[in-house]
Amino acid sequence: MNDPEIAVDVDHIEHSVGGAGGHIFRRLLHISMFLIPVMYHLYGETIAAYVSLEPQQFVIAVALIFIIVEAIRIRFGIIIVGQREYEATQISALAWGAFAVCLTLIVAPQPGEGIEAGLYTIPIIWGLTFVDPVMGEIKRTKRGLKNAIIVGLVLSYAIWLGASVVLGTPAWVAVILAPLTVLGEIPRVKWIDDNATMILFPLTALLLLTPFL
Repeated sequence: MNDPEIAVDVDHIEHSVGGAGGHIFRRLLHISMFLIPVMYHLYGETIAAYVSLEPQQFVIAVALIFIIVEAIRIRFGIIIVGQREYEATQISALAWGAFAVCLTLIVAPQPGEGIEAGLYTIPIIWGLTFVDPVMGEIKRTKRGLKNAIIVGLVLSYAIWLGASVVLGTPAWVAVILAPLTVLGEIPRVKWIDDNATMILFPLTALLLLTPFL
């Protein structure tokens, strides 16, 4: 196995709790996160009202709970099915992704009401939930980062341009932000997971573009 990227992905499966089954569970859990922004924009007010909070206040509370639970998990070296062995001692990919998703729902512009308010939050979060697992599987099975990038770009543009048609996301914003999702998958650093960078890259660019929207 000559491609180091492929070696990394295969190693992740072999060292995941639950092996291949755990890997599949991890992917399915990852993809299921696409429901979060949809539920937030459709039912956020109703859900938050149960605990007497505004929708964004509820998201902040959820983020704080994630941080506390993750700190406890790391303190005791706990890992669950689908997590990798090294995550016992550092912030997990799931926690990074959850934090980035919460941050998007807190700070991203959300003009309008209902699902239309997700014209930025939905494509940003869907970029993580769909593009990341697809690129990961292509790198693992087809042995090529180039192929992963190409397919990732096609999928990311489909998500963003689809949002432009359905939700009214400005097309020029979609064109700029779509590749940033894929760019967030490429860096391999120890101090932050790509579950965060795939959201933080386009989110940061969006915030910089906000005065022009």
